[in-house]
Amino acid sequence: MQALTVPVYRPLPVEVLQGEIRNVCGNFDLEPMPGKSLVAGDVSLRRMEYFDAAVVALDARYVQRSARSIRQDPGEHLYLLVQDEGHCRVQQGDRTVELAPGDMFLVDSVEPSSFVYGGRRSNQISVHMPREEMLHRFGSACTGGVAIDQRDPLWIAMRAVLAKMLMGPEVQVQLREAFLCLMGAYLQAGRSGNRAPETLLSRALGLIDHHRQDPAFGPRELASRLNVSERMLQRHFQSLGETPGHRLLNRRLELAHARLSARSPEQKEGIAGIAFDSGFNDLSYFYREFRKRYGTTPGAVARH
Repeated sequence: MQALTVPVYRPLPVEVLQGEIRNVCGNFDLEPMPGKSLVAGDVSLRRMEYFDAAVVALDARYVQRSARSIRQDPGEHLYLLVQDEGHCRVQQGDRTVELAPGDMFLVDSVEPSSFVYGGRRSNQISVHMPREEMLHRFGSACTGGVAIDQRDPLWIAMRAVLAKMLMGPEVQVQLREAFLCLMGAYLQAGRSGNRAPETLLSRALGLIDHHRQDPAFGPRELASRLNVSERMLQRHFQSLGETPGHRLLNRRLELAHARLSARSPEQKEGIAGIAFDSGFNDLSYFYREFRKRYGTTPGAVARH
């Protein structure tokens, strides 16, 4: 099976590689093989429009997230772990799964977990998915550790979409929702008894993603489509720690950033056109909020 990424194995002190893992993935502890003070590996971060993906290569004995680590760093994500090279034994709750190249496992960050490598080289992609939003979309079916079977046709589709998402920002905007739909279909088929019914919040999130390019679409229109008051809509968004307007603004900024990053010199569409096509009808507001979010200007992103 062709790998999705190219692994990097460089000798690093254990505490250095552990620090890189914690910086990108959260509070995990790394254990080298007995008598070893160096681990061959590397950690890099891929931005994928909405998700972040960590690429982690190492030859450690194991990596674990203990109950103590969870108390120090409460989990905010589900990690879709994709075994890209080598092997790994994943233990979470009462589940123990052997991962070979291509295998996937959805790790729940609020439960203790172990990843055992036995000193063999392993390269993994960890797609970070906001836990609260996943719960609203899929219910408890996505929690507790879920193995995704290579024999399932949905695995083939998920891997193909993930490969496209890793290629660059120019295709991520269109594929993000497709990836979530495929995952939802897999979870529903495998654990339909635990699937929660569609909630108002999950419907709201879907409508925001679908209509974010429409400048006329705002919190009032969203509430109207859901047949609720704006006050009630805001209460449903409190679990995500944001308002409907803030969510809509962020999704528009992410869309504009992805399009600016993918813009080639020969493209005629300017920054103003990208802003308008991303749902903004006020250029000064767009520039101000873009700089506030990303710490740089749209022009700098386009040039880079």
